[in-house]
Amino acid sequence: MTVFDFTGRTAIVTGASRGIGFAVAEAIVSGGGNVVVTSRSQESADAAANRLGSAAVGVGAHAVDEEAARLCIELTLDCFGSIDVLVNNAGTNPAFGQVIDQDHARFAKTFDVNLWAPVLWTSLAAKAWMLENGGAVVNTASLGGIGFEENIGIYNATKAALIHLTKQLALELSPRVRVNAVAPGVVRTKLAEALWKDHEQERTNMIALTRLGEPDDVASAVAFLASDAARWITGEIMSVDGGQLLGDPRPFRPGACAEA
Repeated sequence: MTVFDFTGRTAIVTGASRGIGFAVAEAIVSGGGNVVVTSRSQESADAAANRLGSAAVGVGAHAVDEEAARLCIELTLDCFGSIDVLVNNAGTNPAFGQVIDQDHARFAKTFDVNLWAPVLWTSLAAKAWMLENGGAVVNTASLGGIGFEENIGIYNATKAALIHLTKQLALELSPRVRVNAVAPGVVRTKLAEALWKDHEQERTNMIALTRLGEPDDVASAVAFLASDAARWITGEIMSVDGGQLLGDPRPFRPGACAEA
């Protein structure tokens, strides 16, 4: 993983007990920063923080719980004195299946976690620190937010909205706060298991770089956007997909006919 400099800086990463969120927290710590990792349970947040070492603190905070989010913001300032980076990574997808088969409860939960939570946490971090002192926000969107795929239509709709929201927030919070997003393709995480677990080879055949993404692949992109290396970048959506958007690369490879 490429290491970016976060010396003297503090990040909050939501949904960071595993997967992409944990890899992002690792990247921040590796770059010399402090990190507050959140998870729905205090136990899992503490476990993640213990794995990261003394530069990390775990906070049990469901992403849509406004009071828990406020307490996390206050604790971060009390412990470390700043909130320089916010990574809105928490996500969910209880609405798996066709759009017309979803009920309101699953629809609402998906939008609450994937869209409202980034608004909530960004608002709190901006008002508590970033608008006055500067900062960077990175949202975890999805390649699905710029495309279409069977069975995850509601999830993709939330990510499409998050992409738009990222650009809107980048405009509203400039020039003190930069707001960007990553749009991962299929990454080997628990949340995305339904997209690859039983047909991994079929999936990798459709990716130019011929493998699924790993959490570290996305974390490096997030760390870049959160760092000073991206100091003149805001309102951008970085696809991190191994070339998935390019389509099936096999017809362009030598010996492709023999492979088929």
